Amino acid sequence: MRALLAALLAAFALPVLAEEPDEDPGGTLNPEEMTWGSMLDKASRGETGMVMCASGYMLTKSGDHENARQIFETCAEAGYTGAMTWMSQLDDNGLGADENPDAAAEWNRRAAEAGDAVGKFNHGIDLLRGRGIAKDPIKGRQMVDAAAAEGVEAARRLQGAGYDLDEVTPDADNWKYAPLF
Repeated sequence: MRALLAALLAAFALPVLAEEPDEDPGGTLNPEEMTWGSMLDKASRGETGMVMCASGYMLTKSGDHENARQIFETCAEAGYTGAMTWMSQLDDNGLGADENPDAAAEWNRRAAEAGDAVGKFNHGIDLLRGRGIAKDPIKGRQMVDAAAAEGVEAARRLQGAGYDLDEVTPDADNWKYAPLF
């Protein structure tokens, strides 16, 4: 009887053993949720969300600009204006990639056009300075004025200083904003 039972079990077990295993038979048990790896994984799949987009801030503040850039770019492309502002900062300062004033100005323009007050302020400064975009002092002042009307304190300070950019930009950066000719 034991031999018959063993033979039956073996006969039924062999086909089960021969089948290819299901790669995800029941999902991932206890998946990562709030780790850098999970946030980068989500960004690589094009997923966004407030918490994921905010994690880019922590990454860039920890010095991991390349991974912060991956998260911010995904979020910016999805319409998060705060991420557009961060992409501008990364591009303007060459963090996580080469310095790219044109890309920085484009991120600021997109944030401004999406209605972001800080984006308007930054776009206004780009236009006043002519960095990464054609210089247009009239439009630049209009953007700064719009940001000031929306409560951006730095824009109000800039207005009060007669649009003197030294009011809002450290003089240590003057070399960066000087004309190249």
